[in-house]
Amino acid sequence: MSVIGEENVRGGAVFRDINADDEDSQPTEIESLCMNCYKNGTTRLLLTKIPFFKEIIISSFSCPNCNWSNTEIQSAGRIQDQGITYTLKIKSKQDMNREVVKSDSATTRIPELDFEIPPYTQKGALSTIEGLLDRAVAGLEQDQPLRRVSAPEAAEKIEEFIKKLKKLKDVENEFTLIVDDPSGNSFVENPMAPQKDEALTVTHYNRTDQQDITLGLKAEEEEEEEKPGNDLDSMRNEVLRFNTNCPGCNAPASTNMKLVQIPHFKEVIIMATNCDACGLRTNEVKSGGATEQQGTKITLHITDPSDMTRDLLKSETCGILIPELEFEMGMAALGGKFTTVEGILTDIKDLIVSKNPFLCGDSSTADRTQKLKEFGQKIDKIIEGNLNVHLVLDDPTGNSYIQNVYAPDPDPEMTTEKYNRTFEQNEELGLNDMKTEGYQE
Repeated sequence: MSVIGEENVRGGAVFRDINADDEDSQPTEIESLCMNCYKNGTTRLLLTKIPFFKEIIISSFSCPNCNWSNTEIQSAGRIQDQGITYTLKIKSKQDMNREVVKSDSATTRIPELDFEIPPYTQKGALSTIEGLLDRAVAGLEQDQPLRRVSAPEAAEKIEEFIKKLKKLKDVENEFTLIVDDPSGNSFVENPMAPQKDEALTVTHYNRTDQQDITLGLKAEEEEEEEKPGNDLDSMRNEVLRFNTNCPGCNAPASTNMKLVQIPHFKEVIIMATNCDACGLRTNEVKSGGATEQQGTKITLHITDPSDMTRDLLKSETCGILIPELEFEMGMAALGGKFTTVEGILTDIKDLIVSKNPFLCGDSSTADRTQKLKEFGQKIDKIIEGNLNVHLVLDDPTGNSYIQNVYAPDPDPEMTTEKYNRTFEQNEELGLNDMKTEGYQE
């Protein structure tokens, strides 16, 4: 600390840019205990700045007695306001030379190998992408001699995985490196800075309460005290966002959630997930209220192309019928959706025709393929307004809806029927065993 103090007194910069020609930028040497042989070694500290990034402290220890050495980095700045995720598409050997700052709290992933280095399992490091792979290989090889004796099958599998990691350095196939750091203090070099790097995606995100606790920014008691109450007014005006993994490629993604009031109906929760890595977009609807006392059967007579624009809410428990096409779909198909009549018909066509596994391979037959194609053509005619049919939503929980364009007056083309659920329907919904009164007894 005295050397740093003297530097301030002289008026020089404490953190200097990395520069090989800077003769004044010399590390500070401190005599310290070797944790391998417990004799004295030397720790060298260098305070420096990485261009287009921030200040860091690089430390290197070496022991002349047992030749043990160790290097690590620490962020010299504060924990950032947001976490950060770097997603890099590695396409050539040149990419392996990119500099990487990996802090203690960072998680490193390679989705193609389903490989992950969890946070706090390695010290922070200033390295290259090739260096990260070498470090991962060294960590896996460390206990291999013992595994070959005690668990030969596990050792063999790890050896195969090590070969895959080493093969990545040849970059025969493109792969993805993801560095996710909730502290915001990790970094992946952009060699084209300040221009944008098309192969590198940088995403900032808000930390969760658990991540704040892990980083020491919040005590566990504070988390319990700061839990929000049932402030529905604030939830209605706010889009909630939380981090998740993409269901398609398992890359880090974000899900947006919003509480929406549907006119002349009730509140629903709409959730949308977007993945920047593979482009997958999904949306899902959950009921924002309780299960109704009675089921609901909504029948819409489609007579005009304008009916295609009606809003439609299909809950997860809703079945769909089109009597004229002798079509019936159970409650589990398609999931919850907030869309239009045209949207639900298009989803039905995609499910039955476009994404049907029985239309290809050994499972397909000429007769079945022809029938399904004819079904798809009839759906197209309904969407174009050339075929009048009845669309029926049968929801035993009463949480589905079709827009009444004449509201608040009755819709002449739509009927809504309430009915009592059967024992079997209650059993399927898990309501028979649900006790809401006197449960404390």
